[in-house]
Amino acid sequence: MAPQISPSILSADFARLAEDVALIADAADWVHVDVMDNHFVPNLTLGLPVVEALLKHSALPLDCHLMIEDPDRWAPRYAEAGAGSVTIHAEAAKAPIRTLRTIRAAGARAGLGVNPATPVDGLEDLLGEIDMLLLMTVEPGFGGQKFLDVVLPKIRRARALIKDRDLPVWLQVDGGVSAETIERCAEAGADVFVAGSAVYGADDPAEAVRALRAQAAAAGGGE
Repeated sequence: MAPQISPSILSADFARLAEDVALIADAADWVHVDVMDNHFVPNLTLGLPVVEALLKHSALPLDCHLMIEDPDRWAPRYAEAGAGSVTIHAEAAKAPIRTLRTIRAAGARAGLGVNPATPVDGLEDLLGEIDMLLLMTVEPGFGGQKFLDVVLPKIRRARALIKDRDLPVWLQVDGGVSAETIERCAEAGADVFVAGSAVYGADDPAEAVRALRAQAAAAGGGE
């Protein structure tokens, strides 16, 4: 699969989200929405009402990443609202299979996210229930963190597990993805890349997206 770029609006201007999403509409594949509840992670960002509002103004599908304490309750609502993809965290979900199936039934892609210290080997039985596996490459909760190289072997392991089962599961990385790190992620097997400050901190966010995609493609993202 060709590399996909999902810019995170965590690094955008919250006072002009619609305008900042429009800046990357012609270049990006998704809009990554980091939903944080100040319980599962130590930060509070935005929630369902903002997602519902953004859906009216975004030409791109929304990639909702729920870093929240009760995803089993809330995730289906994001899918029902019209999000293109909804990711829950393995560390937070109490009934992951039921929740992932409910997300899919509502018409969204179902994603499963894991923190840097969570091994992927224990998730093998869930791979058939998901459309995307998200590997955090920083500790979740805040944007602008430094990429954790320790996660690279886990990216390779996740790619091997997906390939061994011949599953159409996308492999997403989120945290510290930039021009300095995206090639390493792509070489390890990632094919969907969340980039926040690397996009919205650039003078031309759309051009930053195109440049990141080109780097990932040259490094063989997803292979």
